[in-house]
Order: sequence, then structure tokens, then C-alpha cells
Amino acid sequence: MKNARPKPPPSAAGVKVSYSFLKILTGSDLSRRRLPLMSAVSANPGPVVWLTACGHGDEICGIVIIQELFRKIRRWLRHGAIHAFPLMNPMGFETASRNITVSREDLNRSFPGELTGSLGKRMAHRIFSTIMETSPSLVLDLHNDWTKSIPYALIDRAAKGESFHRAAYEQTKRLAKQTGFVVIMDTDVLTTTLSHNLLLHDVPALTLELGEPYVINERNVEFGLGAIRNVLRYFEMIAQTEESFSYPLPPGYSRGHILRYSDKPHSSKSGILRFLVRPGDEVREAQPLARIVNAFGKHQETLRARGDAVVLGHTDVSVVFPGMPIMAFGMT
Repeated sequence: MKNARPKPPPSAAGVKVSYSFLKILTGSDLSRRRLPLMSAVSANPGPVVWLTACGHGDEICGIVIIQELFRKIRRWLRHGAIHAFPLMNPMGFETASRNITVSREDLNRSFPGELTGSLGKRMAHRIFSTIMETSPSLVLDLHNDWTKSIPYALIDRAAKGESFHRAAYEQTKRLAKQTGFVVIMDTDVLTTTLSHNLLLHDVPALTLELGEPYVINERNVEFGLGAIRNVLRYFEMIAQTEESFSYPLPPGYSRGHILRYSDKPHSSKSGILRFLVRPGDEVREAQPLARIVNAFGKHQETLRARGDAVVLGHTDVSVVFPGMPIMAFGMT
């Protein structure tokens, strides 16, 4: 009996792509406000990955990353399903505002939401319940940081007295390392974000911070696509022949090592800020980071690193007052 021929790998044929909307409210002029919803489902079963973007209306790069992914999805997807909310805060987006304009709420401080709560909580409930209905393997929430910042993967930290499901949390850490970005453990505990509440419900969830807000930076679009492609390769949802991605990190950074987020030191003087290091640089403990001078150019303060770190980004303005954070770091 002849040996059977090896089965070819599943093709992308049979990928069903659909676009729809979820209603969120009816305006006073009877117009309907809706959330766009995108889905790509392979004929071959597999993991379910969600992408969410523009929860903060001025953080818009994720919208285009999702659009570009779906342009390629029929060719890429071999197993499983990808769903996306590319524009979670359309009212904030239209006014370049972080918050939901009409209610002045931060959508990403409204989860898991409430069916009969405020507008922000109702929107959060609609989003959260829709995601949970699909039993997701991972949710990637796409955000932007300061104008001058490098992309990084951000992992939530449990609040005191809370505990994330161990398997989901360990999977989140593994997937963060797959992105090709610097991996950061948050030091703030934000219990009403999308990612935090997904982890509380045993769903791996990760935030990707993708550089500047307000405008589309095409390099950050490519970085975001690369990170998502890495995650899909890890899940074997796309062909392993797809090129892996790594962000050009400082030579001393041990890839995949989880760093601790810090926004210190803060300034103690007022004046004009002169930066001495750039986002992406490695710094050593006590290394000068920035100088503050007064209106006559006279030196007021030199801010120094609290420890060895990677510079994630710095403030968008050069005016500084006492107590202001001026930089963000991944501390080793």
C-alpha cells in the first residue's frame, strides 16, 4: 500500500468577512448612533481573537491597524475567528476628545458597564457582553500614548484583594512577549478598564500602546500590524511563513523581560524643559534625563533616573510645573 500524501495546510479559502453595527442610542434628531463591528471567520475552527480600538476618541491609530488587517484577512486567516470594534467611541473621535463628548465619561473607565447605567456604562456593557458571548481566546485593546513615545505592550495588575485567573494571566504574559514590543507591567491599578475586567472574567487581555494620538502615524500602523501578526502566528491562526516582527529595541533590553512602569521622577520646579534623552533610549541610575531652566535660561533643576530603565516616552509640552510627570519608563 502506497503511503498517503501529506495533507496540505488549510488555505484561507472559506473565510467569511462581515461588517455590521451595534446600536448605542437614538439622538434627539432621531439619528442612530452605532458601533461598527467587523468579523472574519475561517471555515476551520480555532481561537477567537478580538481587537478593540478608539475607546479614547483621540487615540485613533488602532482604527487603521484594524482596517489594514481586514484588508489582508482573507489571504492570511487559516483557523479561528477575528472580531473587531474599530471605533468604540465615535462621539469622542468626531471631536478629537478622549471622552464620550455628550456625557463627559471615559469609556475605558466604565467597564464592565451596566445595562441601565449612564451612557458610558451602557456602551461599555454592550461592548463587553458582545465580546464575552464569543468565548474569546484573547482581546487586544489598541491605544496611543504621548506624541513622543515608543510602542509597548502593557499588562494589568490586580487590585489588592483581587486575583486574576492564573491561566488567563500567564497566557497574557506569554502573548505580551510575542508582540515584539517592550513588555511593561502597569503599576497603577485601574479596575474599570476593558482589559482589567476581561482578566477578572478569565479572558487573556492585553493593551498595546502604539505611539502618538490624534493623527495616523503610518510607522505605528506597521508596528501594530506586525505585533498582531506575531500573536496570530503564535495561535497558528495564520501561516507560519508570515514574517515575524520585532520592534528595534535598545541593545541592553532582554527581549520578553517584563519591565515595571514608572512616571518618576516628577519635576519640583517650574520652567522650560530641555530633554537630554529620547524615547527608546536606555538610561542608567542617576543619569541626567532633563534640565529645567527659567525664562532667562538659568538652571533650576536636573532630573535624574531613579534606576536602570528604557525610556517609553516624554511629555508633549516643554512648560513644566512642580509635581508634573515628564517621562515614562520601563524600569528593570
